[in-house]
Amino acid sequence: MEPTNKQAGYVFNIQQFSVHDGPGIRTIVFLKGCPLRCRWCSNPESQESKPELAYNPNKCIGIAACGRCLKACPHNALLPGEDDKPVVARAACQKCFSCVQVCPATALHIFGQVMTVDDILAVVERDNIFFSRSGGGLTVSGGEPLLQADFVLELLAQARRRRLNTTIETSGYAAWPILEKACRCLNTLIYDIKCLDANKHQEQTKQSNAVILENFIKVTAAFPNLPILVRTPVIPGFNDSEEDIKAIMNFICGKPNVRYELLPYHRLGQPKYEYVGKEYHLDTVTLPKEQFERLNTVKNAFYNP
Repeated sequence: MEPTNKQAGYVFNIQQFSVHDGPGIRTIVFLKGCPLRCRWCSNPESQESKPELAYNPNKCIGIAACGRCLKACPHNALLPGEDDKPVVARAACQKCFSCVQVCPATALHIFGQVMTVDDILAVVERDNIFFSRSGGGLTVSGGEPLLQADFVLELLAQARRRRLNTTIETSGYAAWPILEKACRCLNTLIYDIKCLDANKHQEQTKQSNAVILENFIKVTAAFPNLPILVRTPVIPGFNDSEEDIKAIMNFICGKPNVRYELLPYHRLGQPKYEYVGKEYHLDTVTLPKEQFERLNTVKNAFYNP
């Protein structure tokens, strides 16, 4: 099934009972596709817009015991490896996913599936009892959810008609008319601002921050009563200095509907890079706990002098 522009889209995960991505207990819908290529991305499976093949060799029971995937692939994209495990020739893979259908160990699986608005809301509404008690609801994340613009706007509109509390988490890298329409259907907006330095932002994310910053100015002006949570993931060697954090705080300050949060860098998504055939570029880097706490102290002092 191929998605329509409005009624269906590509989803790679639905996570229930989250308490970190909006008020209350929330169900997060993660959509495929992102225009940024952040070097530290914890969801590499979100970057491509279409479904993609994932392979976890740790789950594979071996060619000698199975080998079904090699026989099933019509494009010879699965080849014998030296450790009795298949290897994926990514250039040859046509994403027919025939191998996934015959893998008994689920070592091969698909990141991304087509879901309709009704499919998603049926899952989300299972947790209505938790939403009503906690003030929670639906959060749409990614990837960049606004990349599937028509679909996410319809999803948000239908959710509001069903009296669901709605939030999106966005990089802000989107056309302003799309972001504006989305905000009209939101109870809360989570907005990532990674760095104000244009050159560093371009180098580390492969995109300019100009649209992101312009959209933030527009959204705070157009929606002064919309609660906005600005988040900055603190990345070693990129934005982990007091100057970087103070620059962001100076940019967003003076708006009573805006809160600010720092997120510590982590490598929890690193194994997924291997699964989708990508290289992880920050595997030897760590963020000292003391440094993050120091930046949090700077942030708290700024807002509570």
